[in-house]
Amino acid sequence: MATTADIRNGLCIEFNGDLFSIVEFQHVKPGKGGAFIRTKLKNLRTGKVISNTFTSGAKINIQRVERRPFQYLYKDDNGYNFMNTQTFDQIQIMPALIDAPDLLKEGQAVEIIFHADDEVVLGCELPALVELEIVYTEPGLRGDTATATLKRATTETGAIINVPLFINIGEKIKVDTRTYTYYERVKS
Repeated sequence: MATTADIRNGLCIEFNGDLFSIVEFQHVKPGKGGAFIRTKLKNLRTGKVISNTFTSGAKINIQRVERRPFQYLYKDDNGYNFMNTQTFDQIQIMPALIDAPDLLKEGQAVEIIFHADDEVVLGCELPALVELEIVYTEPGLRGDTATATLKRATTETGAIINVPLFINIGEKIKVDTRTYTYYERVKS
């Protein structure tokens, strides 16, 4: 069994009978009293983030998770379908387990996270940046560049992203999947 000295970002632990990933932690040594570790834990089954404080030296139960490469195939009424790029096995995942389902494009490479002990899917992570084509946006007015004004644009996957005024229909952009924000225009 591990202790709080082993805590690091991304570590998966069992806490209150459920699986959590450590999103953020801070070691605190107050002037009076014992040290403690303040953490933010993300529930891997529900996605909910909670705060918790561990006393220094407390025992934690580390869980093993595996990240496997998959490719997004298609969406149907039952969920999203993916194919393992090494074994060619196909699995189906519900939208609640996917970080940004409306940014998925057919053929996209993703990582699916499995609990190593019982082979249960815990989540699906997209790459940090994805390239998408703009299928609809209002034209930007020339001269509106004094401020960093943004306009709404619809991508080929149906996601609506705020983009700068100079982006037009048919252009490809990079989108940050963690924040749903415009990153840059793709140079062709």
